[in-house]
Amino acid sequence: MDWWLVLEWLIKSVVLVLILLTGFAYLTLFERRVLAFMQVRIGPNRAGWQGLLQPIADAVKLIFKEELTPGSVIQPIFALAPIITVVPAVVIAAIVPWGPDVEMFGRTIKLSVADINLGTLYIAAVASIAVYGIVLAGWSSNNKYAMMGGMRSSAQVISYELSLALCFVLVTVLAGSMHAAEIVEAQRDVWFIFIQPVGGIIFLVATLAEVNRAPFDMPEAEQELTAGYHSEYAGMKFALFFMAEYIKMIAISAIAAMLFFGGYREFPLLANTWFSVDVNWWLGPIYMFAKVLVLLFFMVWIRATLPRMRYDRLMSFGWKVMLPLALALVFVTAVGILADLLWIIPVLSLAIGFVFVMLINRSLTMKAKRR
Repeated sequence: MDWWLVLEWLIKSVVLVLILLTGFAYLTLFERRVLAFMQVRIGPNRAGWQGLLQPIADAVKLIFKEELTPGSVIQPIFALAPIITVVPAVVIAAIVPWGPDVEMFGRTIKLSVADINLGTLYIAAVASIAVYGIVLAGWSSNNKYAMMGGMRSSAQVISYELSLALCFVLVTVLAGSMHAAEIVEAQRDVWFIFIQPVGGIIFLVATLAEVNRAPFDMPEAEQELTAGYHSEYAGMKFALFFMAEYIKMIAISAIAAMLFFGGYREFPLLANTWFSVDVNWWLGPIYMFAKVLVLLFFMVWIRATLPRMRYDRLMSFGWKVMLPLALALVFVTAVGILADLLWIIPVLSLAIGFVFVMLINRSLTMKAKRR
C-alpha cells in the first residue's frame, strides 16, 4: 500500500471539509449582506468588523440552543435524517478539480479528492441521495406539515433530476468523457456555456430546484407549511439541515463552473499569457473560487428577485418545459457533434429556447384572458 497516497487523500479530504464548513458559515453572511444591499438596508454589521463574526455568533447560539424533540417522533430516523442530508452535500464535491495537476515532493498531486472516470455519473448518483434525508425527516416527525414538505421535496427532485441528468449527457457528449478533469480540459478553447447556452441555463435552474432554493423552496414554505420538513427540529439538528442547503449551494456552484464555465481554466482570450493556468498553476484555484462566488451571487440575486412558484406550476414547469427542452437540446448537440458543425449547436439551441419561451408566454396569456 502507498501510504503517501493515503496521507495525500487524508490531507485533501480534511482541507475540502474545512473549506466547505467555513464556506457555509460565511455564505450565510454573504447572502444576508447581498440581500440587504439589494433591499437598501444594512444587514448584520454588529458582531465584529462589518459583521465578520456574525457566523460564529450564530454557531454558538445553535450549539447551546436546547434541542426539543416531540415525544411522538420516530426517534432513530428523526435523529439520522439530518446526517443523511448533510453527508451527500459534502461528498458530492469530492470529484471537482480545483486546479491542474501539480508536481510536488516528487509526486504528481491532483487538486481533487477523488479522481473518478465516471465523474458526471457519480454526481448524479450522490445528488439523488440527499432527498432521502428530507423525506425521512418529514415522515419521522409525525407532523402533517413536515410530511407534506417531505413529499413535495421528493416529487420536486424527481421532476428536475431528469432535466439535470440530461444536462450531464450534454456535457458528456461535448467533452467525449465523463471524467471531471477531461471535461475541464475540453473547454480550453471555448467554454461549454458558449456552445450550449440554453443547456447551461437549464442546469442552473434545475440545480436551484435540487437544493430547494427560491423560487423552488416549496418543501420549506414558511407561509404554507410553517417551515415544512424541519418544523419539529431545533438546535444542532436544525443547523445540519441549514448547513446541508448552503454546502450544496457551494458544491453545485463548483460543479456548474466545472461543467459549463471552464472549471479552473482561464477565459479563452487569456490562453498562452501570464494569466494562463498552464503558465501559473496557482491561478487555477483562484479562477475556480471567482466563478463559484459569481454563481453564488446569482443564486442570492434570484432569491431577492423572484417570488415562490405555485406548486402545480412548479411541477408543470419541470415536466412540460424543462424535460422536453432538455431532450431537444441533447438531440441538437448530438447532431452537431456527428456533423462536426459545432456552430449550429448554439444557433439551434437558442432558436429552440426562443420557441419554448414564446409557447410559455402564449399559454400564460391565454390563461389570463380566460379569467
